[in-house]
Amino acid sequence: MRIWAMLCHFSALLGWILLFLLVFIGIPLYLPLNLLAPLLIWRFKKAQYPWIDFQGKESLNFQITWTLYTLIIMVISLFLVLTSFSLAVTTKSSVNQVKITLDSLLIVFMSLILLILIVQSFIVTFAAIKAYNGEHYRYPWTIRVLR
Repeated sequence: MRIWAMLCHFSALLGWILLFLLVFIGIPLYLPLNLLAPLLIWRFKKAQYPWIDFQGKESLNFQITWTLYTLIIMVISLFLVLTSFSLAVTTKSSVNQVKITLDSLLIVFMSLILLILIVQSFIVTFAAIKAYNGEHYRYPWTIRVLR
């Protein structure tokens, strides 16, 4: 039971790794793969053990929330890139200025996404250890979609 509860948490990180591998090999895809494995574990094991029901809901709530945060950053970054590009084109800036602006925006927003993923990996690891030890843990900064 404790191993399944721990896997509810760790399987979400596996989804993020799979997503990054797909993007890295050239498949521009954004699917919330981090939700798939915890959802499957929770759906099939929640009736057997109430501990897995609690841990699965916590894991899914956290992953839904952080997926939403990531999408918000992606939308804001896309908006800022398009706005800065259109300003550069309308003011007839040099190609070098446009490149510097877009590169700096890319670095800033990729750093934000990387920071979110690093923080998420630490929090998920902590939660998985707590779940394996049988201790209750509630994720911080989480919208409780599933109750």
